[in-house]
Amino acid sequence: MKAMRILAAGMLVLVATTAQAQGGQGGAMGPGGGQGGMQRQNEMLFKDITLTDAQKAKIDSIQTAGRAAMRELMQAGGGMQDPAAREKMMDARKKQNDAIRAVLTPEQQTQFDKNLAAMPQRGPGGGGPPGGGQRPPR
Repeated sequence: MKAMRILAAGMLVLVATTAQAQGGQGGAMGPGGGQGGMQRQNEMLFKDITLTDAQKAKIDSIQTAGRAAMRELMQAGGGMQDPAAREKMMDARKKQNDAIRAVLTPEQQTQFDKNLAAMPQRGPGGGGPPGGGQRPPR
């Protein structure tokens, strides 16, 4: 069950990262292609974790490389609709989270794991269109 939560949280992070990688103009995250969404994600991921300047620099490098990797995967085609591409993206996201986790102290890792598990879940099938998708009227 914990693995499913971590996987679902990773998917949420993945979707937000790929939305930024697509370089949207405006939309649900406002002008700037989703920087606000990435900031909110980081706030959730690092809630109650005090990072040193060295940790911040390493994590920034890891996330920058992760965004570049996601961009390459998205440009290669398939996107989230293609099971093989989705699997590659999930693997890339897991590697990124593992790399971030390795930068943290054991106490920080415990909190990071809790934060990752507590991130909003989209549920099976992604729960609808990412970003600025229209909701059906109620």
